[in-house]
Order: sequence, then C-alpha cells, then structure tokens
Amino acid sequence: MTKDFVLSTEDLTVGYDSPIIRELNLHIKPGERLTLIGPNGSGKTTLLKSLAALLKPMEGCVYLDGRSAGEMSGEEVARHLASVMTERVKPELMTNRQVVETGRYPYTGRLGILGEEDNRAVDEAMAMMDVGDIADRLFTRISDGQRQRVMLAAALCRDPGVLILDEPVSYLDIRYKLDIMKKVSDIAREKNTAVVMSLHDPDYAMRYSDTVAAVGYGGTFRIGSVKEIFTENFIRSLYGIEDVDEALFPTKPWF
Repeated sequence: MTKDFVLSTEDLTVGYDSPIIRELNLHIKPGERLTLIGPNGSGKTTLLKSLAALLKPMEGCVYLDGRSAGEMSGEEVARHLASVMTERVKPELMTNRQVVETGRYPYTGRLGILGEEDNRAVDEAMAMMDVGDIADRLFTRISDGQRQRVMLAAALCRDPGVLILDEPVSYLDIRYKLDIMKKVSDIAREKNTAVVMSLHDPDYAMRYSDTVAAVGYGGTFRIGSVKEIFTENFIRSLYGIEDVDEALFPTKPWF
C-alpha cells in the first residue's frame, strides 16, 4: 500500500504538450537510492519534476507518505520532500549560510525568521556537507563543487523524507563527483532518506544505487537491481548503440 512507502506513484503519466512517460507505478522505501538512467531527452528530468511537485502530472498521482501530493499545500510538500535540480542557482549577495537557511522556510512562516531549532538544523546540515568553513563567503564566489554541497545542505536542513536530485555531479571534476556521491549515500543511510536521482555516468549509477530505473525513448521504462539493468543487451538497446565497451560491465566499479 502507498502508506508503506515514503514516495510512490499510481498510473503516473508525465509530459508537457504530450505524454513522455505513461502509467508509471513506483514504490520507494525510506533510505532507498533509486537512480534514473537513459539517453538525453528521454524524460528523466520531466519525471523528477513531476515527483517533486514542480510539474503537474498529466494523469495519475504522486503520493508522499501515503498522501496525495496534489492535495497537499506547497509547504506540506516541502516538509516531506526537497529537490536540487540542474538549473544553475546564483543568489545575488547571499552568503552560503543564507542560501542554506532558505531550506528552512517551509517551517518559518512568511517572515522567514529562524528559531533555535531552525539554526540547529542549518548547522547540522552544513557540517554534514562540510561547508561550515565557507558559511560567510558569497555563494557566487565558490566553486561548482562547493555550490553543489551548499545546495545539498539547503535541501538536507529541511529533514526531508525524500531527496530528489537531477544530475547532482554534472559539471564537476572527479574529486567532487566522488565526494558528492558519497555524501548522498551517507544521507540515505544516516538519515534514512529516500534518494531519487538521475545520473549519466554508469559507473556512479552502479556503485551508488540500490535500484535503477531505465528511461528510454518513447516512454519505455524498466526498473530493477543494478545487475538486472546493467546487462550488455539491455544497455545497447536503451541507448541505441551497436557496441558496448566491456568496461561498462565490471564485477565492481573501477573506483
């Protein structure tokens, strides 16, 4: 039943002018890491936006802790779920701490005044993301990797049951990629937070996922374990390629 899952969908159809993914049924448990893979333009970001209540479904329903997200207020959704999308955020003249503090707005009311509990949540999130030492620096004056950690801290301080991440390691070098992916896994394990994310790199999808959902052109969808999804025949079909490097299918990721 939907109440047994922190995030679930029922016959969910998503898209803009026309459906991209049809009649999708997902059931995600607390602490589960579900990764979307698939070619560009197949609908991964559209699906994530629909799950995050940023885009209204064309049909069907998204449930948060058994409640229909469509029947919840924006603040109620924000207390259950936090998202970090691929759009570049550039707050003008805001320090990194101020950016993280915005994550507490669903709890502070219209005035946005943080109380003791809010400040404690901000401190803990910044410590977990290792950005406390740059709290007073301007968000626009730090690296892309640091910005991603600050945005994750802003999402984390909300203490969400679900964290939705659209390409969380895009634009980053390998050091920051590994750092971000480890921290995302730490959030899932230590906070028992369900993580739904999209990734382009199969190595990271294999290493940092409990479940993988493959989204293909024409609305095709397949969900399963890492071993079930990362087979040579299926990956070749999913991405429309004739040959697949054997390095994509190691017994364990290279790192």
